[in-house]
Amino acid sequence: MKIITLDDMSRAIANRMGINGEKARRVAGFVMDLFGYDDRIIDNILNPEDRQLFYILETEGMLTTGREETTLYDGRAWLTHYWQLRKNTILRYAKYNIKRDRNILSIKKQIKEASMRNIYSALSEEVWNARKINRKKPLL
Repeated sequence: MKIITLDDMSRAIANRMGINGEKARRVAGFVMDLFGYDDRIIDNILNPEDRQLFYILETEGMLTTGREETTLYDGRAWLTHYWQLRKNTILRYAKYNIKRDRNILSIKKQIKEASMRNIYSALSEEVWNARKINRKKPLL
Protein backbone atom coordinates (compact mmCIF):
# COMPACT_ATOMS: atom_id res chain seq x y z
CA MET A 1 0.00 0.00 0.00
CA LYS A 2 1.41 3.36 -1.06
CA ILE A 3 1.40 6.21 1.42
CA ILE A 4 0.96 9.82 0.39
CA THR A 5 2.82 12.21 2.66
CA LEU A 6 2.27 15.92 3.07
CA ASP A 7 5.50 16.52 1.13
CA ASP A 8 4.31 14.29 -1.72
CA MET A 9 0.99 16.08 -1.96
CA SER A 10 2.48 19.57 -1.75
CA ARG A 11 5.13 18.80 -4.40
CA ALA A 12 2.46 17.29 -6.66
CA ILE A 13 0.23 20.36 -6.28
CA ALA A 14 3.14 22.75 -6.81
CA ASN A 15 4.45 20.85 -9.83
CA ARG A 16 1.12 20.26 -11.52
CA MET A 17 -0.68 23.51 -10.77
CA GLY A 18 2.33 25.81 -11.00
CA ILE A 19 1.88 27.51 -7.62
CA ASN A 20 4.60 28.36 -5.11
CA GLY A 21 5.70 25.84 -2.50
CA GLU A 22 4.22 27.64 0.52
CA LYS A 23 0.74 27.94 -0.98
CA ALA A 24 0.91 24.37 -2.27
CA ARG A 25 1.83 23.17 1.22
CA ARG A 26 -1.19 24.96 2.75
CA VAL A 27 -3.53 23.42 0.16
CA ALA A 28 -1.92 20.00 0.61
CA GLY A 29 -2.18 20.29 4.40
CA PHE A 30 -5.87 21.11 4.16
CA VAL A 31 -6.54 18.18 1.81
CA MET A 32 -4.47 15.74 3.88
CA ASP A 33 -6.24 16.85 7.09
CA LEU A 34 -9.57 15.95 5.50
CA PHE A 35 -8.35 12.53 4.37
CA GLY A 36 -6.47 11.75 7.57
CA TYR A 37 -5.05 8.22 7.45
CA ASP A 38 -7.49 7.04 4.81
CA ASP A 39 -7.38 7.40 1.04
CA ARG A 40 -11.13 7.94 0.71
CA ILE A 41 -13.63 10.33 2.32
CA ILE A 42 -17.36 10.82 1.91
CA ASP A 43 -18.55 13.89 0.06
CA ASN A 44 -20.97 14.92 2.84
CA ILE A 45 -18.19 16.32 5.02
CA LEU A 46 -17.25 18.97 2.43
CA ASN A 47 -18.69 22.46 2.24
CA PRO A 48 -19.11 24.07 -1.19
CA GLU A 49 -15.73 25.85 -1.10
CA ASP A 50 -13.93 22.64 -0.16
CA ARG A 51 -15.77 20.76 -2.88
CA GLN A 52 -14.67 23.36 -5.44
CA LEU A 53 -11.03 22.71 -4.50
CA PHE A 54 -11.65 18.98 -4.84
CA TYR A 55 -13.12 19.51 -8.32
CA ILE A 56 -9.95 21.38 -9.30
CA LEU A 57 -7.79 18.55 -7.96
CA GLU A 58 -9.99 16.07 -9.82
CA THR A 59 -9.44 18.01 -13.03
CA GLU A 60 -5.70 17.86 -12.40
CA GLY A 61 -5.97 14.08 -11.96
CA MET A 62 -5.09 13.85 -8.26
CA LEU A 63 -8.57 12.92 -7.00
CA THR A 64 -11.40 10.85 -8.33
CA THR A 65 -15.01 10.39 -7.30
CA GLY A 66 -17.08 7.32 -6.75
CA ARG A 67 -20.28 6.15 -5.19
CA GLU A 68 -21.63 3.14 -3.40
CA GLU A 69 -25.20 2.00 -3.14
CA THR A 70 -26.49 0.42 0.04
CA THR A 71 -29.93 -1.02 0.66
CA LEU A 72 -31.51 0.25 3.85
CA TYR A 73 -33.48 -1.99 6.19
CA ASP A 74 -36.75 -0.75 4.68
CA GLY A 75 -35.63 -1.64 1.15
CA ARG A 76 -34.73 1.83 -0.08
CA ALA A 77 -31.45 2.45 -1.86
CA TRP A 78 -28.99 4.86 -0.25
CA LEU A 79 -26.18 6.38 -2.33
CA THR A 80 -22.94 7.45 -0.74
CA HIS A 81 -20.67 9.69 -2.80
CA TYR A 82 -16.97 9.78 -1.97
CA TRP A 83 -13.63 11.24 -3.02
CA GLN A 84 -10.53 9.12 -3.39
CA LEU A 85 -6.84 9.97 -3.70
CA ARG A 86 -5.21 8.83 -6.93
CA LYS A 87 -2.00 7.80 -5.23
CA ASN A 88 -0.04 6.75 -8.31
CA THR A 89 -0.79 10.02 -10.06
CA ILE A 90 0.07 12.11 -7.01
CA LEU A 91 3.37 10.28 -6.57
CA ARG A 92 4.17 10.69 -10.27
CA TYR A 93 3.42 14.44 -10.13
CA ALA A 94 5.51 14.74 -6.96
CA LYS A 95 8.47 12.94 -8.49
CA TYR A 96 8.40 14.52 -11.95
CA ASN A 97 7.69 18.14 -12.72
CA ILE A 98 4.62 17.43 -14.87
CA LYS A 99 2.87 20.74 -15.43
CA ARG A 100 -0.30 21.38 -17.33
CA ASP A 101 0.51 23.74 -20.17
CA ARG A 102 -1.48 26.91 -19.56
CA ASN A 103 0.47 29.06 -22.00
CA ILE A 104 -1.90 31.00 -24.29
CA LEU A 105 0.44 30.51 -27.27
CA SER A 106 0.34 26.76 -26.72
CA ILE A 107 -3.45 26.84 -26.55
CA LYS A 108 -3.62 28.83 -29.79
CA LYS A 109 -1.24 26.33 -31.40
CA GLN A 110 -3.46 23.44 -30.28
CA ILE A 111 -6.53 25.18 -31.74
CA LYS A 112 -4.73 25.80 -35.01
CA GLU A 113 -3.60 22.16 -35.20
CA ALA A 114 -7.15 21.00 -34.51
CA SER A 115 -8.55 23.18 -37.25
CA MET A 116 -5.90 21.84 -39.64
CA ARG A 117 -7.20 18.35 -38.89
CA ASN A 118 -10.75 19.46 -39.62
CA ILE A 119 -12.78 16.34 -40.23
CA TYR A 120 -14.97 18.04 -42.82
CA SER A 121 -12.03 18.80 -45.09
CA ALA A 122 -11.25 15.08 -45.18
CA LEU A 123 -14.69 14.19 -46.58
CA SER A 124 -14.91 13.36 -50.28
CA GLU A 125 -17.09 15.21 -52.75
CA GLU A 126 -19.37 12.12 -52.93
CA VAL A 127 -20.22 12.43 -49.26
CA TRP A 128 -21.03 16.12 -49.63
CA ASN A 129 -23.22 15.43 -52.68
CA ALA A 130 -25.07 12.64 -50.86
CA ARG A 131 -25.72 15.02 -47.99
CA LYS A 132 -27.11 17.64 -50.39
CA ILE A 133 -29.44 15.07 -52.02
CA ASN A 134 -30.77 13.90 -48.63
CA ARG A 135 -31.44 17.48 -47.50
CA LYS A 136 -33.65 18.14 -50.54
CA LYS A 137 -36.03 15.33 -49.59
CA PRO A 138 -39.08 16.43 -47.57
CA LEU A 139 -39.20 15.35 -43.96
CA LEU A 140 -42.72 13.90 -44.22
